Amino acid sequence: MGIAGATVAATDESIPDWGRWTLAGTALAGAAVLGIAVLVGPAARRLAGERHPLTQAELGQMTAAERVEAVNAARHTLIQAATGLVVIGGVVFTAQGLWYTAQSLDASRQAQRTSEQGQIADRYTKAVEQLGATKMNVRLGGIYALERLAQDSPRDHQTVYDVLAAFVREHDRKPIDEKTQSSFDPAADAQAALTVIGRRNGTRDVSALDLSRSLLHGAELDRANLRGVNLFNADLGSADLNGADLTNANVNGTNLEGAFLVGANLTRAMLHGNLKGTHLDEANLTKADLTSVYMPEAYLTGANLTGANLMDANLTDTDLTGANLTDANLTGTNLYGANLRSVRGITESEIRKVAHVDTTTKF
Repeated sequence: MGIAGATVAATDESIPDWGRWTLAGTALAGAAVLGIAVLVGPAARRLAGERHPLTQAELGQMTAAERVEAVNAARHTLIQAATGLVVIGGVVFTAQGLWYTAQSLDASRQAQRTSEQGQIADRYTKAVEQLGATKMNVRLGGIYALERLAQDSPRDHQTVYDVLAAFVREHDRKPIDEKTQSSFDPAADAQAALTVIGRRNGTRDVSALDLSRSLLHGAELDRANLRGVNLFNADLGSADLNGADLTNANVNGTNLEGAFLVGANLTRAMLHGNLKGTHLDEANLTKADLTSVYMPEAYLTGANLTGANLMDANLTDTDLTGANLTDANLTGTNLYGANLRSVRGITESEIRKVAHVDTTTKF
């Protein structure tokens, strides 16, 4: 009765799992003890040939030692069989235990993931709220909190940087200071957001970041990762873009007048002039990589292109008046209609040997 009761109780789902497993183990152990008792007793005697109590004639046919030996042999056979059953039961029990442990671990991991996602959501909400604070130090804290969140949660990477890009786009300039013209420099929080954007892990980008029409005059973006970023009609005049990666960036109509682009990579960047055109007047593009760049009708008046790579670039109708082209690579460059008057560091004959020119090209 006790074994049966323990077995029934083990199926009661109202009892905690550990209790159910304890009852099941108790029932199994009791059943095993009872089975062994039966095997070494009546079952062994029946296997030895004692189907019923022996008659006097049967007792006379076997010595006591022979009867004991027969019973012991039967017991030995039954115990071996029982041992096999116990081993099989142990394997089954162990497998069930491992399955239960795995299920518990999965449930624990799921609970942990749920908890982590809840914490991330709380961190995100708090950081976004900080971006709207009136105090500068609180906004800065929100910016760096978002950066940490993007690092800890790759799935939120795009969302975080889209928020920071929106913060930069909508940010107002500082009040005008006529003496220092500091109004053209980004405020500390906008600069912090740009710095964070510039050092993000770009391999996690799902879509291009949108910094179009942003007021970034004088921004510090040295060696920034701006690959594929939309800078359409943004103001990057006098910005520090030395060593910046602008591969595939959309700098369509962007103001880069006086910008520092030493060693910058503008491979396949779109620099097509529209409206006011793309302004790179007096920009420092020393050793910049402008391979296959597309910038017809752009303004490069007085720009420093010393050692720049302009291979296969499209500079149709671009104004290069007074530009420094010393050691610039113009192989395959399209200079139809370009203004090359007063360029320095290269002669007309040298240009004609490597670049594409026509009757509209101005020397």
